[in-house]
Amino acid sequence: MVGTGTPVAVPPGSAAFDYELEVAVVIGREGSDIPVEQAWSHVAGVTILCDWSARDLQAHEMAVGLGPAKGKDSATTLGPWLVTPDELEPYRRGHGFDRAMRASVNGVGYSAGTLADLYWSFEEMIAYASRGTRLVPGDVLGSGTVGTGCILELSRVHGGDRYPWLVPGDEVELSVEGLGSIQHVVRAGASVPPLRQRPA
Repeated sequence: MVGTGTPVAVPPGSAAFDYELEVAVVIGREGSDIPVEQAWSHVAGVTILCDWSARDLQAHEMAVGLGPAKGKDSATTLGPWLVTPDELEPYRRGHGFDRAMRASVNGVGYSAGTLADLYWSFEEMIAYASRGTRLVPGDVLGSGTVGTGCILELSRVHGGDRYPWLVPGDEVELSVEGLGSIQHVVRAGASVPPLRQRPA
């Protein structure tokens, strides 16, 4: 976990580094098998979440069928504030909240969406996550990326020339109305150590 203002390193060996514009809830009251209608009372607060992703490493490792591993191991940002649930309640709409979400790279607008467009509500996510297990204070549940909320989606629709992957020196800002904004500079990561080659 890294806070806003902390440089984020490109994972070793990646040439397809990406941000993911998300919102997260932080659990404040423990529970298991939580009913949907009671789930919101288990939330301590809401914050911006950026799930930094190495898309090339992720695709390679997920192809094995074991799910994300090192492709998701670079960093996750939470912050800058933890907003209490009552502050969001007046903006409730659809499955989420009428709060604008935006991302920019080097001052150029990339992603734009709204927290109201969640497919699954936070209450449904909490109910599902607590099914047969215990959520405890401090657990974090991410919303998933807002529509067009990452370079992967943007480049597939509009092309990689218009939306290139992040490189060292890029400045990324993610903001959510009422939750603040986070800013990061991308820095070079470690070089990849050579591994033993498999015989032909």
